[in-house]
Amino acid sequence: MKKVGNHNSISRNLILSLALMLTISLTSFAQEAAPATAAPATDVAATPAAAPAAGGDAVKGKELFNANCAACHKLDAKATGPALRGVANKYDMAWIYKWVKNSSELIKSGDAKAVKIYEEYNKSVMTAFPQLSNADIDNIIAYTSEVKAEAPAGMAVVDGGLQAKDENAISNNVILGFLVTVMLLLIVMLFLVYNMLNRIASSKGLEVVKKENPILGLGRAFVRNQFLVLVSAIFLLLASGYFVYGYLSQIGVDQNYAPIQPIHFSHRIHAGSNGVDCKYCHSAARVSKNAGIPSLNICMNCHKNIAEVADTTATPEYSKAFYDGEIQKLYTAVGWDKSTQKYTGKTKPVKWVRIHNLQDFVYFNHSQHVSVAGIECQKCHGEVQTYEIQKQFAPLTMGWCIDCHRQTDVKMEGNAYYDKIHKELSKKYGVDKLTAAQMGGLECGKCHY
Repeated sequence: MKKVGNHNSISRNLILSLALMLTISLTSFAQEAAPATAAPATDVAATPAAAPAAGGDAVKGKELFNANCAACHKLDAKATGPALRGVANKYDMAWIYKWVKNSSELIKSGDAKAVKIYEEYNKSVMTAFPQLSNADIDNIIAYTSEVKAEAPAGMAVVDGGLQAKDENAISNNVILGFLVTVMLLLIVMLFLVYNMLNRIASSKGLEVVKKENPILGLGRAFVRNQFLVLVSAIFLLLASGYFVYGYLSQIGVDQNYAPIQPIHFSHRIHAGSNGVDCKYCHSAARVSKNAGIPSLNICMNCHKNIAEVADTTATPEYSKAFYDGEIQKLYTAVGWDKSTQKYTGKTKPVKWVRIHNLQDFVYFNHSQHVSVAGIECQKCHGEVQTYEIQKQFAPLTMGWCIDCHRQTDVKMEGNAYYDKIHKELSKKYGVDKLTAAQMGGLECGKCHY
C-alpha cells in the first residue's frame, strides 16, 4: 500500500478558505444591516412657540424661572405647586401679578381662584416675590407659554434623545439566527469534506502516515532526566505555596467591590455636582460606631420636589430617563404620589446591598475617627464625589489600618487630655508631633476585644 502525507493539510486549507469567505460575507452583511445613525437633538427644529405673553422675553424668563420657581413648580407636571405651562391661558395677567408678589394677601382677601389653589395643593403657602417687577413676571410667563416640543415625524425618543426610525431595520434576532445557521452549515461541510477525503484515500489504497506528536517525545525525554524532574518538583512546591498563601490572604478582602443596588444612587451627582455633605445623609458617623444607612425620609427632604434630573446630568452611559426612573423607584418605596403630592401609605422596603463589612472580631468606631480625629470620609472611602457607583476603596486589612496609625499625626487642639499626655509622650519619644501609633494605636486591645 502506498503511503502518502497527512491529508489533514488539505482540510486545513479548506477551513482557512471558508473562514476567510465567512469573514468577508459577515463584514459586508453587517454594513448593510447597520442601523441608521441617531440624529442629534440639536439638529431637529424646535416646535414653534406661542407668542410670548405681554411681550416678555422667554430666554430671560427661563433664567428667572430656574432661580425662583423651579424648586416648587414644573412646566408639565404637578409638584409642590401646579404645572405652569400655559398658565397665562388660565388667569389674567393682573391676577398673576398679585398672586406672584403676595399670594397670602390674595388668599386672605377671599379671592375664589386663590383660595381654590390654596386648598387644592394641601394649603401650601407660596413664597412671596415682591422683588419681581411686572416685566420680570412677563418674562416668566413668556417662558411658560412656549409650546412643548414634540418629536418630529420619523423620529423616536430613545434614552432621552431623538433617533431616526428605520422602518426597514432588520431585527437583531434575525441576524443572529442567520449567523448561527451559516456556522452550522460550515461545520457540516467540513465534516463531509473530511469523510470524503478519507474514502478517496481508502479506495486508492493509500495509507496516511501519522507523525509522532512532538509534545509526547519531549515528555518522554523530561521523565528520563531525574535531576530536571527533582528541580521542577521543588519549584512547583514553592510556587504552589506562594500562590496558596496569596489566595488565602485575600479571603475577606473585597477592595473595589461595587454591587448593583436596588435603587441607583450616584454619589457623583449628590456629593459631587450638588455638593451634599457626606454627614448630611450619614449623620450617625458623627456620634455612633456605625455610619448607618440613610433613611428614605432623608432622600425625600429633597426629592419631594425633585421628580426629575436636569438634562445636563445625563451621561453617555446613563440617560436622563434612567435617572428619572430611579427617582420613581424611590417614590414607590416611600409611597409618594407625585401627581397628588401626597403619601399613599403603601410602602415597599429597599434591600440595599452592604459594601463595607468588617469581621466580627474587629472593632471600629466612626465617631472616634470622624469627630475626635477629624478624618475626612475620603481618607477611607476614596473620592466618593466622583463615583457613579459606590465601591469599597480601601482593602480594610489590619496592615492598612496599622500603616494609617503610623503615618497620621494626632490632633491636639482643643483637648486638654491630649495636651497633657502629648507633652509627656513627646518628651519620651523625642518628637514634636505624635502619631496615633505612638499614642497607643497599635495596641491589640484597641481593635480586638
